Amino acid sequence: MSSLNVELVAADRKVWSGEASMVRARSTEGEIGILPGHTPLLGVLIEGDVVIHSAEGDQTATIDGGFLSVDHDNVTIVAETVQAPVKA
Repeated sequence: MSSLNVELVAADRKVWSGEASMVRARSTEGEIGILPGHTPLLGVLIEGDVVIHSAEGDQTATIDGGFLSVDHDNVTIVAETVQAPVKA
């Protein structure tokens, strides 16, 4: 089964990176879920939780808004501030 390469980045540091089976976040258009094979996407995120489904369990981080980029199973989330992920 394929996976996503995910990077969660705050303005001042890389918060989390690793492989995941799914990423879920809130965009200006509503909640979005990213699975392996997703079409390329650039989206604007609003304040809320980003949930990363990884092999270590679900990681949940709270962001103040930002951007999400998806390209060839690489997901990058950039936000001004990020409260570090906690395992759910």
